Amino acid sequence: MFALTFAQMRRSIGRLAAAGVAIAIGTAFVAATLLASDVLKRASYDSIAAQYGQAELVVRAASGAGGYGDATSFAADEAQLDQMRQIDGVEAADPVESTYLQLQNGARSLYQATIAVPSSPKLQPLTLVSGTFPASSDEIALPADAAELLGVAPGDTLTDLSWGPSAVESKSAVDGESTTASDEPVETTLTVSGIVDDPFKAYAMQGGAAVVTADTFTDRRWPDSDPLHVDIAVLLEAGADESAVSSAIQAVVADQGMTVETKDAAAESSINAVTGDQQVFTLTILSFAAIALLVAALVISNTFQVIVAQRTRTLALLRCVGAKKSQLRQSVVLEAATLGLVSSAIGLAVGSAFVQIAVMVLGRVDLDIPVPSRISFSAAAVVWPLVVGTLVTVLASLVPARAATRVAPLEALRPSDAPSATAGGGRVRLVFTLLLVLGGALLMVGGIAASQNGQVEVGLLAGVLGGATSFVGVLLGAVFWVPKIVGAVGRMLSSAGPSTQLAAANITRNPRRTAATSSALLIGVTLVAMMSVGASTARGSLSSTLDGTYNVDVQVQGQAWSAGTDVEPLSPTLISEVSSLDGVAAVAPITEVLVRTESGGASADQDTVQVVDPASARAALRDPSVLDGLDGTHAVVSTSYADYFLGGSSTITVEGDLGEVTLDVVVRDISGMNVVVDSSVGEQIVSSTAPTSVWVKVTDLDDAGSTVNEIRDAVSGTSVGVAGAAVERATMQQAIDTILAVVVGLLAIAVVIALIGVANTLSLSVLERRRESATLRAIGLSKRQLRSTLAQEGMLIAGVGAVLGVALGLLYGWVGSLVVLGGFADVSLTMPFGTLGLVVLVAVAAGLLASIVPGRSAAKTSPVEALAVD
Repeated sequence: MFALTFAQMRRSIGRLAAAGVAIAIGTAFVAATLLASDVLKRASYDSIAAQYGQAELVVRAASGAGGYGDATSFAADEAQLDQMRQIDGVEAADPVESTYLQLQNGARSLYQATIAVPSSPKLQPLTLVSGTFPASSDEIALPADAAELLGVAPGDTLTDLSWGPSAVESKSAVDGESTTASDEPVETTLTVSGIVDDPFKAYAMQGGAAVVTADTFTDRRWPDSDPLHVDIAVLLEAGADESAVSSAIQAVVADQGMTVETKDAAAESSINAVTGDQQVFTLTILSFAAIALLVAALVISNTFQVIVAQRTRTLALLRCVGAKKSQLRQSVVLEAATLGLVSSAIGLAVGSAFVQIAVMVLGRVDLDIPVPSRISFSAAAVVWPLVVGTLVTVLASLVPARAATRVAPLEALRPSDAPSATAGGGRVRLVFTLLLVLGGALLMVGGIAASQNGQVEVGLLAGVLGGATSFVGVLLGAVFWVPKIVGAVGRMLSSAGPSTQLAAANITRNPRRTAATSSALLIGVTLVAMMSVGASTARGSLSSTLDGTYNVDVQVQGQAWSAGTDVEPLSPTLISEVSSLDGVAAVAPITEVLVRTESGGASADQDTVQVVDPASARAALRDPSVLDGLDGTHAVVSTSYADYFLGGSSTITVEGDLGEVTLDVVVRDISGMNVVVDSSVGEQIVSSTAPTSVWVKVTDLDDAGSTVNEIRDAVSGTSVGVAGAAVERATMQQAIDTILAVVVGLLAIAVVIALIGVANTLSLSVLERRRESATLRAIGLSKRQLRSTLAQEGMLIAGVGAVLGVALGLLYGWVGSLVVLGGFADVSLTMPFGTLGLVVLVAVAAGLLASIVPGRSAAKTSPVEALAVD
């Protein structure tokens, strides 16, 4: 039987190739996901390990005692660090930590991650590009991009803004003061000693790292407390006993809840602690691979039905010469296993090649993690695609294998192409279908209700479970309704000609196979439509919520150097540049000042008051009416501020460095503002009313993202921040669009596999109707009309499947939006007509393409040859 099986495979290579492509695509998906996960894990390992330089040992918080980078209760102090350095065999021991410095050069400003020069060059993860590492407390080495942003080079100076005690003491010494603390930033001049590179991306996630001396680092990192270290790299002397040194260090830090590990072990445990999201990501992608494999299983099952139908006479002859039913079943299963293994190996190779190409491309891009030059194969990444692909193929072949055992010996005496009408579903299937659909619907309704009552987690669980349950019911019952709908559509189009009538009639001949083919396409299209509808609805609903919450599109705001200090004024040049940008409809300069307020017996020594020109402010607001009543004798206050502070009083007193003014209050429902006063009032209470922020109104909210990016570009290199509704809208839309693009791209794989199934179904249709097609040809049906019949059959199956998928996707997308967003947003259904129309159009076109090969095969067969009885 082995020799016979492989001989039959060679004869059916065309049919097997189609099924092989389906399974290869699915296994390539699995292989690429697993290999990409390994690449990410390796890249994370390299990045973390690079922070320790050439250290052999790492001292850190013990597992279970708080984890990587835990609070200082699991830390070593300076005395314990010195003890480690005195242990025999230890060449150097340095903390692995960073802090941020506020660096300025004129109007350019930057928060820069910074590390200390280590006691041994072997512990330095960074390399010099030019210049030298810092040797004195007034020097700093910068990453190239930071130097470019600040506009400095080696030898230039820049300003460091610090609240460190040493900086305060130096200031006190100059001023003759005895101050030991300061709420104001103190400027320190630093000289750029060199430019550094981070070849192993040790600090890429922090935007690169600058380097200062150890003393300067301690001043900035620990300005008002003794240093405590949660992560220490230990470099051993040549020939030192690693185990003995490890035990000696462990004795020093045992009481601190710390442990000593090798660098490799520390990097591995760090990866396990920080890659939980990566595992979730991998599982999420694998769930899409599972969808693709499910669709591939339907295609494979149909393919083997084609093969078994082709071999009816062969199987019958084998039964005549003594072959047992079990041998026929084993032959089909062996063929499936061979096909699955070979196709999975091809899929593994394709997936590996794809990831390798991606790694090579990403290696040329400046990413936050080091990308390996070539992929490495783990056992799981090799074994799982082969096992899963082979298993899916074998399982999909079991029903056709069972059909092969039902071939009676007398079939050898009958025409090989006698059509067999396969019955639809039975009562048991119908009962299960109704239970699943109704039960799922009830769960979805309950999920919507739970979400809108604030129980989002419960609602999400019920909604997902209900959606999955009902969809399984829909697929299970497809045999009842899909052929009828396809047939009804065909009859509606029957006036187009006899080809359409024949196509509609042929589709309903084998309800199970038509349902299986449509179901394969239905899965992918439903999920694509669901995500498209959900994304559009989320985008529209969240945008409406933002519009109702925030009145200011974008706020460009200067920086307060510390809590309780005034905001730095904006330069007139920057304000002018923002106002001249395309996409900016109006701007309003605003002054935010800290003043003393008093109302109804309550007072605040430092309260933020916004000083505005009413005319320009109204022009920059979405709802100008919130400032109605604002003038030289009235202040506008928010509802929340009035409830919390005013205590029923109708007046408020504001006092600045020039004096105080008592104003009547107008309470408005405004967000992001507490007290707003007229510019004439500001001139009476504070000496400086230079603008500290700007309200910006964008021209087109739907294109707010590009305007926000232009504003960010305008303020880049400064300490100015950009916030507001348009910023959140742009961020939200970018996130939704990115997720949608990724999901649709992943689901497109399942749709491609499903279209292979359409071609296989048409191929079986050609086989079963071989004599019927010949008869039609004999009585005048042309080759063109025969090909047209099959083309319309393919388009009907694909088109109806796509339309039904869109309808189901619309329902599930709407329910999903209500479950996810119903608790905090007014959900309004948004239909992405363009996307959904494109899905249907692509499906119909693909159905037409899928009919080309079967159509040519049918048309090439001579009527005389086809009518002959073997």
